[in-house]
Amino acid sequence: MRNYLDITRFLLGWLAIIVQFILMIQNRQADIPETIIRFFSFFTILTNILVSLYFTSRISIFKNTSLSKLSNSGNLTALTAFILVVGLVYQFILRGTWQPTGLQRIIDELLHSAIPLFVFLYWLKFANKTDLIFKNIKIWLWYPIGYFLYVIIRGHFSNFYPYPFVNVIEIGYSQVFINAVIISLFFLFIMWVLILIGNKTRKS
Repeated sequence: MRNYLDITRFLLGWLAIIVQFILMIQNRQADIPETIIRFFSFFTILTNILVSLYFTSRISIFKNTSLSKLSNSGNLTALTAFILVVGLVYQFILRGTWQPTGLQRIIDELLHSAIPLFVFLYWLKFANKTDLIFKNIKIWLWYPIGYFLYVIIRGHFSNFYPYPFVNVIEIGYSQVFINAVIISLFFLFIMWVLILIGNKTRKS
């Protein structure tokens, strides 16, 4: 069953990412090189790529490649926390900021709703006690920190900010810093909740 779910998520994840990339190129508001950079500036895209790489590493033909390191203890829990934050922030903060239609709406729901839910249910069923050790997970905290730094630095030179809560032009550096701290604490909270849930239902 797990192999089937791995393949399903592998196909679903890469399909959503590739189609989103095509849609963004087709509807670009800047030249192609800038559009590509902007595509990879969205936390949603980066996190979905990381999660898709994890499931790629689960496919048998990739298990003996460098991708296999993604299956190390703690990675599944950290990636589940990140994709859950993607989904929750979108549902409660960003959903009302635009109204996609047609194929864009389908891909939008896949990236922000269906995939986060799928990954959480997958984690709930397959995470074991080695996935729940915080010292194996904490290195991943550099990921959102590095992302915020990248967005702020690049935004300073490009005036492009992928999300309203990191838009220095609109809300200023102080508020962006406060938002970054809040979201970082939210990441920690989600990880703590996952570890708590996992420890109550963990498998040996």
